[in-house]
Amino acid sequence: QTQAESTRPGRVVGRIIDAASGEGLAGVGVQVVGTTIGAQSGLDGRFTIGGVSAGTISVQARRIGFSPKTVTGIVVPAGGVIEQDISLGAAAVTLDATIVTASSERGTVNEALDEQRASVNVVNSVTREQIARSPDSDAAQAVQRVSGVTVQDGKYVFVRGLGERYTTTSLNGARIPSPEPERKVVPLDLFPSALIQSVTTSKSFTADQPADFSGAQVDIRTREFPARRQTQFSTSFGYNDAATGKQVVSPISLGRDWLGFAGGARQIPQPIIAAGSFEPEPSQAQVNSLVNSFRNAWTPRLEDGSPNRSLGLSTGGNTSLFGVRTGYIGSLSYSYNQEVRDNEIRAYAEPTDGTTEIDRFEGNTGRASVLWGGLFNASLMFGANTRLSFNNTYNRSADSEARREAGFNNNLGSRLVIDRLRFVERAVRSNQIVANRQFGARARLNLAFTSSGVSRDEPDRSEFVRADPGDGQAPFWLENPQAAVRTYGSLTESNYNTSADYSLQLGAPERQHELKFGGLYRFTERASDNRVYSIQGRSLSLDNRRLSAEEIFDGRFSTPTDTYFRITPLSQGGSYRAEDQLGSGYAMFDWALSQKLHVITGARVEHSAVIVNASPTVGSPVRATPTYTDVLPSLVVNFRATDRHVLRLSASQTLSRPEYREQAEVGYRDVLGGENIIGNSALRRTLIQNADLRWEFYPAAGEVFSLGFFGKRFDDPIERVYLATSGTRVITFVNAESATNFGAELEVRAGLDRIAGFLAPFTVFSNATFMRSSVQLSAVQQAAQEERSMVGQAPYVVNAGLSFTPAGSSVSATILFNRVGRRVYSASELPLPLTYEEARTGLDFSLRTPLFGGIAAKIDAKNLLDSEYLLRQGTVTRESYRAGRVYSLGLSWQP
Repeated sequence: QTQAESTRPGRVVGRIIDAASGEGLAGVGVQVVGTTIGAQSGLDGRFTIGGVSAGTISVQARRIGFSPKTVTGIVVPAGGVIEQDISLGAAAVTLDATIVTASSERGTVNEALDEQRASVNVVNSVTREQIARSPDSDAAQAVQRVSGVTVQDGKYVFVRGLGERYTTTSLNGARIPSPEPERKVVPLDLFPSALIQSVTTSKSFTADQPADFSGAQVDIRTREFPARRQTQFSTSFGYNDAATGKQVVSPISLGRDWLGFAGGARQIPQPIIAAGSFEPEPSQAQVNSLVNSFRNAWTPRLEDGSPNRSLGLSTGGNTSLFGVRTGYIGSLSYSYNQEVRDNEIRAYAEPTDGTTEIDRFEGNTGRASVLWGGLFNASLMFGANTRLSFNNTYNRSADSEARREAGFNNNLGSRLVIDRLRFVERAVRSNQIVANRQFGARARLNLAFTSSGVSRDEPDRSEFVRADPGDGQAPFWLENPQAAVRTYGSLTESNYNTSADYSLQLGAPERQHELKFGGLYRFTERASDNRVYSIQGRSLSLDNRRLSAEEIFDGRFSTPTDTYFRITPLSQGGSYRAEDQLGSGYAMFDWALSQKLHVITGARVEHSAVIVNASPTVGSPVRATPTYTDVLPSLVVNFRATDRHVLRLSASQTLSRPEYREQAEVGYRDVLGGENIIGNSALRRTLIQNADLRWEFYPAAGEVFSLGFFGKRFDDPIERVYLATSGTRVITFVNAESATNFGAELEVRAGLDRIAGFLAPFTVFSNATFMRSSVQLSAVQQAAQEERSMVGQAPYVVNAGLSFTPAGSSVSATILFNRVGRRVYSASELPLPLTYEEARTGLDFSLRTPLFGGIAAKIDAKNLLDSEYLLRQGTVTRESYRAGRVYSLGLSWQP
């Protein structure tokens, strides 16, 4: 490099972020300290300073109403570009400029803590940098690191011990519909971590938020475009010690399973659709034709487990397009994983006494999961005060599953062998247009329109049941209406969301008030269809019934003149359609009583009108039309004694509405001897009173100590309950009379250099939540437990970790610990006892290190303890399995 090249000026680019909201901050003066070189941030907070001398510099950011900040140690390359984002917090007290190093400011852990400190609400965030330093591959795994958060089945989020119905999910601020037919929840495993900028959980309510949550509102923010052009490619391979290279129970692949698009080849046959409700009853020749129309796949097979793998590609930057500054980012990710549950146990408690074990089955399950996603986001800046953004995301997952289990069915008095093949596709799409306009330094208007949709397709689930005589002879096909069953389920939902928010700052700069008001309109349509068909053998000989399922149904017994089969639709099916209109408006005022004390008060009015039309396979249609208008107030008091100490108090009323499926009186079946789920059209919405008190202390950059307490009261909480019925097991949903939930949260993050200087690269962090809840049932429900914990509530959740990040190095290592206490899995009618999910412990490890030429390596180890998943109902083990440990090696390249 010549002397002239080494002295060529460079550029500093970046974004000024409002620590309270995470949004870009306009009108901030950014200046190189000791020079007159500087720039002002635009509406999206982005700035560019050109003509900066190569070398190490400091940059200061200033804006009236915010604490100034100086960032030191920024190294500007000769003729190059350095990216440096800066977060600013509101000036609660008179302060000199905060001084931080470039490396600490660039670490998004600090950005997350700045957002937490400056926020009006009680919030916690997981950032892109934190996700990158963990083995987490999707949003569900990432969010479980937040205090008070537990994740059920690897995808469903519980916050502060509350069921998933009390947590809502949004993408870039707009609500996402749920693709799950049985749950009011968005499975967060649908969102690959490669597409995520941050995941923020807001645990308290203010009037500018939709009010249908109590546990938390989880907002997933997709990646922002970088200030300079960047491209990254990544790949990884993994090993599951329970699956990879071993014999795995597997279904027959249809070729495109690995893409998650194989549902079309499994769709319900056209002749079955044409037969409708089978009235009038088809002739025997027609029956044989219908039987032949089913895909002849019933039996799992053993295959060698393949390694887990993933690919990722992203590119982004900004440019001038027809004179308009345009930022863009595009990203694609793909992952394939195999999971095995060896020696899986499934059993139930006898309904008459609640203690005797019945229907105990043991077996193996193999599952191959595909998850891929793509996004393309673009922003256009028209001058310094107007921005138009387009955010587009599509994610798709597919689970191909096979299960074989054997055990004794007490109702039939027989030992059975049950084979099940299942394929489930899920997809989430979101297209969003956002317009932001800044009016001077005090007023801002945000407009957003979002079109989103979800789908879930479970095509052609098959169950084949054989009786095992136990005398050494081969099992034979059972003569039972549920011994050869095909199930077809589909769900689609469309959601259109329009919102407008206007904010106006009032008063002197040192004591600024803010008035904010706006509204939202959301229209949702859902259609769900579930069809179940039974094939029965009439006069097949015992020897013929000992043939494999594929031989029995290959056509040899179903020629036009044969009379061996009968086909009927089962009652555990049906369809429903739902329409949901929600209109809301709010007003809130942030009143600065002093520089230290802010009171934020407001109210939100929500009008909800839902229509659910259910059409069960057997029985009359049922219609539910709940309509509510609710006024939902909120009050927040923030006292900032110093810039390091914050005391928060909040009180509010929120609500939870029944999920459409919970109101639809149609059935959904599991395998023979399993569970049937049916809705309740008389469900009412739940009203919730919330209170929070939290003290936060920020001793240094990247460090926090906080202690909080919370309490909630629920009127008419909705609970999932097992009915004490003989034979078929039934789950339904009921309104309890009331419930209470209260607890405490503790969070600590600190550098170990406080102990000794040589420990400076180490940071320890932990959060713990301790909680209790109680449900009181009405007099009509005295057949159930009169008082118990809420479903899904764990008495404690503990997360902890230790990270190693040497100064000036890109090497990092993190070990993560998670422990969730014993929690109620489902309630029951007496004499059945409660079903509990026993406590589980998780331990993960991640190591990142640069190699050469922009290539970096990542080594991950997940589920190192392989803690047993265990459900108990009294003394009966309802379900038990281990999923195996997973190790992976990944490489990324950023030129």
